Amino acid sequence: MTEEATLQRIRERFPAAEISEFRGQWRVRIDAAALHDLLEFLKEQVGLTLLVDITCVDYLYYSGAKDRFGLVYLLANPETNERIAVRAFVNDPDPAVPTATDLWEAADWLEREVWDMFGIRFVGHPDLRRILLPEAFEAHPLRKDYPLQGRGERHNLPIVTRDMG
Repeated sequence: MTEEATLQRIRERFPAAEISEFRGQWRVRIDAAALHDLLEFLKEQVGLTLLVDITCVDYLYYSGAKDRFGLVYLLANPETNERIAVRAFVNDPDPAVPTATDLWEAADWLEREVWDMFGIRFVGHPDLRRILLPEAFEAHPLRKDYPLQGRGERHNLPIVTRDMG
């Protein structure tokens, strides 16, 4: 399937999606409510079977931003090298989207990382808990409103010692 045919299928199935291109890379912006449906469509119908990454951007102080958080899903077709970035936006006080773990097992740790660093909740995730920071850590340090020096949390965390013998 050609790239143009893929984009046409996306436009037909998701007319509200915004499709753009920058330096040869295609992006699809979709409402968070339709995110899971689009991801499933891209995997099952279009052949973008590889979930490369899930990440997030905090637009808190970004001039002209209408939403706080932008989730980015990078998908690829390993046979044709076709790639696409899917973006969905969520806001405080409870930023949440449906989990993609039912589509890709790899989404498990990727979603946990975004949860840990940004506080985006993935509804239906089988084990949404911290992956990089201790469970006792209460903040999400990649949010723009998190102070660079922290809030003193690390001074209250238990010290981990390892027997090197």
